[in-house]
Order: sequence, then C-alpha cells, then structure tokens
Amino acid sequence: MSAAVDDRSDGGATTPPIRLLIADDEHLIRGALVALLDLEPDIEVVATADTGPAAVEQAIASRPDVCLLDLEMPGADGVEAASRILATLPTRVVVVTRHARPGVLRRALAAKVSGFVPKSTPAESLADVIRDVADGRRYIDPEIAAAALTAERCPLTDRELDALRFSRSTLSVQQIAERLHLAQGTVRNYLSSAMTKLDASSRHEAAEKAWQQGWI
Repeated sequence: MSAAVDDRSDGGATTPPIRLLIADDEHLIRGALVALLDLEPDIEVVATADTGPAAVEQAIASRPDVCLLDLEMPGADGVEAASRILATLPTRVVVVTRHARPGVLRRALAAKVSGFVPKSTPAESLADVIRDVADGRRYIDPEIAAAALTAERCPLTDRELDALRFSRSTLSVQQIAERLHLAQGTVRNYLSSAMTKLDASSRHEAAEKAWQQGWI
C-alpha cells in the first residue's frame, strides 16, 4: 500500500484532489468517513449517499474519481451499485464491508471493483487505498483474498441466483416471476433446483445459505 502524501504533484504542477463519493446507510459511519477523509489534503468528498440507488444517482450527478461504497445498503448492495455506476461512468470503486463473506469478493471482482476492504481498516490506510485505486491500481484486503481462495465455489446458475436474491424479500413467486420477466413455473423450477443443490427445505432457507456464502 502506498504511503500517504501531502500533495499530488507532477513537474511542479499541483494535481487536483481526488473527488470522492461516500455511500453508507449508517449515518454515524458515513459522517465519520466524511470528516476523516476530508482532512486528507489530496482527497475531496464531493457527494454522499445512504442507499444503493442514491449512490448511483449521486455518482452520475457528481462524477467522482472514486466511489467508496458500503456493501450492505438498502435498495441495492455495494456490488450491485458498483455495477450500475461502472456501466455508466469512467470512475473506480472501493467496497467496504463489515462481514467479509468470500463469495462477495468474487462478485465484486466480476463487477470490476478496484478495492475491497473491511470496515475495520484505519482511516489513514483507507486513504492510501483510495489513492492507489485513483492511480489505477487495485487493492484487496489480504485476509479476505485468502479466505476467498479456499471458499466453496457457487454451484448455482445465474438464473437460480436471481430467483434466490428476490426470495430474501417478502415477494411471492408470482412477483418474482414478474420482476424476472419469466413464467411462474420457470421460477419455481429454478428455486427447486437451487434448494436441491443447497440441501435446503425452503426457498427462504436456500436464499439465506446463498447469502451467507456471499453468492447473492
């Protein structure tokens, strides 16, 4: 990890500060991150958000250099929000998480996230990660990376994962089918297959198992 610097200069010309968006649904944590990272002379917090959809909206409006996204947010988690942002903007994303489930790291890497760190990361170290990511490098917490290497591979198909993802809510099978633009019978087949693969007695149990592994 690179050392913190007081200014970012090139040939005597001062480089503009890194424009940062911070998204976290916990007000105290979001406020603390804003206060601490705004103290860094080469980082400027230009936007904040408290939900996944709001993070996407604020990113499009403010066009930050780096987006710092909490994994667990209402509306869309950090990885899903990252996918939407990166599909629209030439920015870079760091995901922070309290529960570093290994499967989530695979999802994050597939979404082209540039950084993945635990919430226990000290503010000074987090600032260095933001600098590294802004400079085009990638940073993955070593402990999370090691756990991901030994984690069980996901046996579910993308459609089975989609059906389970909606099953973590109170939606009925009919509503899930409508969301996925599929027939109810097709959704039931996906859920049944997922339950069999995960040795679960219900779609809700299967969804919880998949969530615990970080697959959804």
